[in-house]
Amino acid sequence: MAENVERDIEVHWREEDYYEPPESFVKQANLNDPHIYEKMSLDNFPDCFTGYADLLDWFKPWDTVLDTSNPPFWRWFVGGRLNASYNCVDRHLPQHANKVAYYFVAEREEDPIVAVSYQELYARVNEFAALLRDYAGVKKGDRVTIHMPMVVELPVAMLACARLGAIHSVVFGGFSGQACADRIVDSESSVLVTIDGYYRNGKWLNHKEKADIAVKQAESQGQKVNHVLIFQRDPGHYGGSDLVEGRDVLVQELESKYRGARVEPESMPAEDPLFLMYTSGSTGKPKGIQHGTGGYLSYAAATTKYVLDVKPEDVYWCMADIGWITGHSYIVYGPLALGATSVLYEGGPTYPDAGRAWRIAERLNVNIFHTSPTAIRSLRQHGDDVPGRYNYHFKLMATVGEPIEPDVWRWYYNVVGKREAAVVDTWWQTETGGHLCSTVPALKAMKPGSAGPGLPGIHPVILDEEGNEVTPGSGEGGSICIRNPWPGIMQTIWKDPERFVRTYYGKYNKNPQSKDWRDWPYMAGDGAMQSQDGYIRILGRIDDVINVAGHRMGTKELESAVLQVPEVAEAAVVAAHDDIKGSIPEIYVSLHPGVEADDALNQKIVDAIVHDIGPIARPRKVWIVPDLPKTRSGKIMRRILASISDNREIGDVTTLSNPEVVETIHKLVRP
Repeated sequence: MAENVERDIEVHWREEDYYEPPESFVKQANLNDPHIYEKMSLDNFPDCFTGYADLLDWFKPWDTVLDTSNPPFWRWFVGGRLNASYNCVDRHLPQHANKVAYYFVAEREEDPIVAVSYQELYARVNEFAALLRDYAGVKKGDRVTIHMPMVVELPVAMLACARLGAIHSVVFGGFSGQACADRIVDSESSVLVTIDGYYRNGKWLNHKEKADIAVKQAESQGQKVNHVLIFQRDPGHYGGSDLVEGRDVLVQELESKYRGARVEPESMPAEDPLFLMYTSGSTGKPKGIQHGTGGYLSYAAATTKYVLDVKPEDVYWCMADIGWITGHSYIVYGPLALGATSVLYEGGPTYPDAGRAWRIAERLNVNIFHTSPTAIRSLRQHGDDVPGRYNYHFKLMATVGEPIEPDVWRWYYNVVGKREAAVVDTWWQTETGGHLCSTVPALKAMKPGSAGPGLPGIHPVILDEEGNEVTPGSGEGGSICIRNPWPGIMQTIWKDPERFVRTYYGKYNKNPQSKDWRDWPYMAGDGAMQSQDGYIRILGRIDDVINVAGHRMGTKELESAVLQVPEVAEAAVVAAHDDIKGSIPEIYVSLHPGVEADDALNQKIVDAIVHDIGPIARPRKVWIVPDLPKTRSGKIMRRILASISDNREIGDVTTLSNPEVVETIHKLVRP
């Protein structure tokens, strides 16, 4: 447990006024049953979740809603069989073959918008599944690593894996080749799907060179990649690094052999894994979060329908990246399971200017918009008048990835939403598969700064260090936990069940022998407080994970990259406040004796992080200090360093083994 336990989390937002959802929204909402919370109470658990599973097509119905015989390894809809690819594509063809599944919008504004129908998606998924099976030898249970940016080929590759019963592991496109290699090694993947390059902020980025690094680094760690399958961003034009004979192949050149191929979707047990998603932890090694097929897909579909209010006639745009869980649940699996029409956008929110997002929304008649507080803060910097120049109208707007400050929430509601849209501030995690806390948009009033209560069927509780419930309305913070399992919950950590139990259940489980789910509250690792009205306010991580623009990165992962620099003796990474990104890494390092600090060493440290983790982890500042503040047991006090970075009150340091160094660091950072 990090030093910044729950009691150290600052609570500084006052209670805000309620905003009622627009009447026009309430009348058309997918979920407006005022009795839904009662119907999904703990008294009706777990059978209350069968309605979520009923949103899917099953090859064989389930026998058991929830198997709790081996806590906390919950198994949902046991005995049922289905296929995620079939549910996302095939079943929509009889009525909606020509309906648009995705509008692909390239970053270059001069490029035409490409409409991909469900029929076209079906053909492409089948052809790539045939290629994976017959050329690369992929079969049920194999892991396939996918390292790609925001292009249609990414969901195609994911759904092709799901069709075969293979487990996909998508790596965020902005991550480095080394970060990709780490995930290849852990998942024991022998196939890598990638792309030659893509456009970002007006530049062509060679993405294939990351694959070369990833394969080389993976092999040095004992994992051989046999096939690198490379899509071309612009068909007929290859813009990546040189191909390696016998290993690399251009998908478009090979695909002609599989044109028209059809692959029968594998009948998968509901509890079989669908994908791995690696997320940073408070130790250096990323965790392979394993999600199952039936539970995850039903939860993604239900929350897309009831929280995001997606209907068949809507045009929905989630501006997240598919390389993160938001993109998995709310760009790929949730919307496609419902037969929805989504926007897939290659570029950033403010390129070439701050009107880009609103031009896309106007052009495609987007009426549901889903983004992060970071993107909202970035757009807000460009002024109130920009959104007003465009004739778009949203019925619902969602935020995800981090808490949104009340002032930013109000700008989003008033300026972006033109006071016409319901706003859902969703709290959830990679591990949870879908939303946990949010207002149901037609049933609960919105409150800036608060995610809202637990969703129907989700029962949160705030616990203190000793496991006692923190009284709602007390103004005290604690650790947010969920009393009950739910279908979207992770199954385990890939190849590390002990870490899974220890990380998410160990602290508050009082009886490891208990078979009763009530004894196994899920610990999210976030600090939170609960108002008298039951609304939850998320206060930030209580472990050492930094949330940069909605991207979670473990401080230990960053520190281990820094410590590869030979001159560095010790390193501490803290989350410093940033007006745009929310948090940004700042690094404090002490050097080995006799080493002199200079600008070149500073740059060397920055380069190590960018190389190992990726540009998203680039620190705002590297502070080279004589020593790091430590407890008498030798723990580095990152909380004190974070206070210095943010110019906050440091507090009592007399119990430290080296209290004098705090003043030295403070004078360096705040002269």
